[in-house]
Amino acid sequence: MEFGNRLKDLLKDKNISQETLAKHIGVSQRAVSKWINHQSEPTESAIVNCAKFFEVSADFILGLSDT
Repeated sequence: MEFGNRLKDLLKDKNISQETLAKHIGVSQRAVSKWINHQSEPTESAIVNCAKFFEVSADFILGLSDT
């Protein structure tokens, strides 16, 4: 699951906590943790909200592109 890996890298690169991301996109910190640890998959709206939050494309955050 590329999403979890990309999300983990974005959080680290931007020095943002899982809790901060969760509050901004309207999900629990536990949900974010499960995505990163490949225990669950995000909804379409969560993917879009993460992409908007980090100002990257949905394709990038899903691992479909490197730009």
